[in-house]
Amino acid sequence: MFSQSDFAHMERALALAARGLYTTDPNPRVGCVLLKNDQVIGEGFTQPAGQDHAEIQALKDARARGHDPRGATAYVTLEPCSHFGRTPPCANALIEAKVARVVAAMEDPNPLVSGRGLAMLREAGIEIRCGLLAADARELNIGFVSRMTRKRPWVRMKIAASLDGRTGLPSGESQWITGEAARADGHAWRARASAVLTGIGTVRSDNPRMTVRAVDTPRQPRRVLVDGRLDVPPDALILAGASTLVFCASLDERNAARAEALRARGAELVALGNERGKVDLPAMLAELGTRGVNELHVEAGYKLNGSLLREGCVDELLLYVAPAMLGNDALGMIDLAAPATLDGRTRLTFHAVERIGDDLRILARFANAGSSH
Repeated sequence: MFSQSDFAHMERALALAARGLYTTDPNPRVGCVLLKNDQVIGEGFTQPAGQDHAEIQALKDARARGHDPRGATAYVTLEPCSHFGRTPPCANALIEAKVARVVAAMEDPNPLVSGRGLAMLREAGIEIRCGLLAADARELNIGFVSRMTRKRPWVRMKIAASLDGRTGLPSGESQWITGEAARADGHAWRARASAVLTGIGTVRSDNPRMTVRAVDTPRQPRRVLVDGRLDVPPDALILAGASTLVFCASLDERNAARAEALRARGAELVALGNERGKVDLPAMLAELGTRGVNELHVEAGYKLNGSLLREGCVDELLLYVAPAMLGNDALGMIDLAAPATLDGRTRLTFHAVERIGDDLRILARFANAGSSH
C-alpha cells in the first residue's frame, strides 16, 4: 500500500512535526511535506496557536520556492482539519491548491474533524491514503489524543530515585540523586508538557520554581499546585512570575484571607473538593482538559504520587534511576499499599529504557494507560 518513498517522506514529515514539540499547544504537533515529480517542493510544521498549520506552511514554502503545488502529493502527520478554529480549514487549502494525493499518518481524534477532513479531500477527487507510521504520529501527540478522546490530559509522573527505589533521605534531602544529564533530560520533558504539577508537600520541603531551566524553551508550561487547604506561603517560588493554577478543596470564609493573599500574587484558585475534604483529582484532570492541557507532567512527593496513582490519574512513569542506594529509612517513590496477593499488583510495561549519562531512564506505562479510567 505504501512505497519506500512514502515511508521516507512521512518520516521527514514526522521530523518536522517534532520541531513544534514545545510550541504548538494546545494544538497537535503536525508536519507536512509536499512532493512533486519526485522532488520535495515544500515543507512546514504547525506554528504556535493562531498561526499557520503545517499544510499552510508547506504550501507557502512551495510557492516561495517558485513551485506550483498542483498535482503534488502532501504527506501530513495528522488528517488535515476540516473546521474553522483560529485558522481556516487546511483541507480546503489543499483542495484549492489542487494537490493530487494526500497521505496522512492518522485520523484526527478531534470530534470536529475525525474523518471529515479526509472525506472532504476524497470528495474533491484527491487520492487519499491513511495509516502510514500512525503509531509514531500518535506518540508525538499522545497528549492531544488523550484530551480529544478522554477529555483529560496524558499524565506523566516523573520520579528520580536510587537503585533501591528511594527518592530522598529521611531529612528530606533529595538534591541531587541523579546526575546533570538526567536532570537536563527531565527539564526537556517538562518543556514539552502543557502544565507541570506538584503538591503542597513538595513546596514546603523544597520550595521549587517548577520552571524549565536546564534546556532552551520558547515557553514555560503552566504551573499547577494541589493544595487542599491553601497552605502555600504567598512568597513561595512556585507563585513567582506567570499565574499559577492552584486546586484546593474549598473556598470559604475559613481560608478567605489566604485566598486573597494568593490571588494578590497572581494565582488562580479552583475549588474541587471530594467527600473526604481533599482535592478531587479526577475532576482536576477533567478541568485541565477543558483548559487545553494535553500533557501533564507531575513532579511531586510520594503521598501525592500515591493518591494520583490510586485514583487512576497516571498514564506513565518517567523514572530516572541512579546507580546508588539510600537504604530502608529513606523516602520512597509512591505511597502505595501492598496487594494481598501478587495477582493484585500494579502492572506496567516498559515502553522505553535508555541510559542518560550515568543514570537510567525508564518510561513505563500502566496497563490501562489511555483508557477512560
